[in-house]
Amino acid sequence: MHTTSMLAPAGPFSDADRDAVYKAIHTRRDVRDQFLPRPIPDAIVQRLLDAAHHAPSVGFMQPWNFIIIRAQAERERIWKAFKSANDEAVAMFPEARQSKYKSLKLEGIRKAPLSICVTCDRSRNGDVVLGRTHNPAMDLYSTVCAVQNLWLAARAEGIGMGWVSIFRDADLKALLAIPERIEIVAFLCLGYVDELYEKPELEVKGWNTRLALEDLVFEDRWQGGD
Repeated sequence: MHTTSMLAPAGPFSDADRDAVYKAIHTRRDVRDQFLPRPIPDAIVQRLLDAAHHAPSVGFMQPWNFIIIRAQAERERIWKAFKSANDEAVAMFPEARQSKYKSLKLEGIRKAPLSICVTCDRSRNGDVVLGRTHNPAMDLYSTVCAVQNLWLAARAEGIGMGWVSIFRDADLKALLAIPERIEIVAFLCLGYVDELYEKPELEVKGWNTRLALEDLVFEDRWQGGD
């Protein structure tokens, strides 16, 4: 009996396609306030969400949802929640770093024409999920893969993206009517930008530097000390 194969060729990409993938990876940036007000066409938003939805997920659990926020009034309310948490965050840093922290412009929520809240439904596939039997956090890790897919697709489309992490979960859940059982994984700001930093902004502005890869790679076993 003849059966149709469900397999596809697994060879390498062409040089141009391969280089495009690496270009997206190496030039992706976390955009904070350089957004232009120009709206993102619906067709592109759909492509970005489709890219996110094609992320790998352990046990094919696909635990993500995407809340799209375009209304300025909604984004303003979210920004106020962010600002409240950000004011608290300043005091958590040593005094010597507080002025540098305050100098970082974190206005993406207000300036970007589109925000996306990415969530994880940890109950979607029941109590026992293939691949999550011994590591219950795999659904969260899978959702982060969706965020990365979305980020690289945005870079390919010429769209900047910023990941906002300074907020209280309870505040954002109340604003977006998110059930208590649902985990917020990422709040993202998206919009067109004229330019991107050649290096990560926090490196350019002296907050931190990229670690040397050779210091992070071990052979066969852990070699990084106790």
